Amino acid sequence: MTDTPSLPEGYEISTDPGRIDAARVHHWLSTDAYWALGRPREKQDRAIEGSLNFGVFDTASGEQVAYARVITDRATFAWLCDVYVAPSVRGKGIGTAFLTAVRDELRRYGVRRVLLATHDAHGVYEKLGFAGLEVPEHWMALIFDQ
Repeated sequence: MTDTPSLPEGYEISTDPGRIDAARVHHWLSTDAYWALGRPREKQDRAIEGSLNFGVFDTASGEQVAYARVITDRATFAWLCDVYVAPSVRGKGIGTAFLTAVRDELRRYGVRRVLLATHDAHGVYEKLGFAGLEVPEHWMALIFDQ
């Protein structure tokens, strides 16, 4: 975690909620993200409104190319979710630089614990310092039928 990757030239990160392209984010997640397939737009909009949102934007076009959402009290705890990088920019180092910036922003708040769930990106998150739960039997979940 000593090397801090930076975004490639021509991209920038913003937490400005006004810049988030909610329609694009909904399309990405509801059609291409295994954890959110079929998520209704209204539900996605409520999720965006209640979260700390991060976007990566092409500086020339203003187009959003990546998204991450964090549910947090900005003091002690955060849940990183809905991380998505557009297929057209994958492989350019945007995802790792983006997630590093998200991690570092949460660290500035003094958040002690950041959780996430993933089926297939463990290696990506391990590079950023994430690890399996030390005592998983301490954690519980309440899951409502949808």
